[in-house]
Amino acid sequence: MNKSDKILIIILVIILLVVFLLKIIFKTDSTYANVYYENNIIKTIDLTIDATYTVEGYNGDVVIEVLDNKIRVTEENSPLHICSKQGWVSDGTPIICLPNKIIIKIENNSDLDTISR
Repeated sequence: MNKSDKILIIILVIILLVVFLLKIIFKTDSTYANVYYENNIIKTIDLTIDATYTVEGYNGDVVIEVLDNKIRVTEENSPLHICSKQGWVSDGTPIICLPNKIIIKIENNSDLDTISR
């Protein structure tokens, strides 16, 4: 490894550190989840706050848990417990609990209209 290789590695590390720090500093998007019952928002949950919430569904109470910017349904009254089997969600995939008529959608308050993957 010669001197120019070492300089290139140092420059790349510095660029990566600057990009990482800028991402941390300018992160203004707060992520939250909207809980819908029969297409009406009944609760808005901030995913940065770890907590447990209970909402009333069609078949009874639905218990929602938030931990480390992820959300899941832990308890609900439905025949196959499909809602609680969906597990943790953090990437925008909705949790749909049709027997309880509950839908949980992760939203982002940025100015983006769509996200392409």
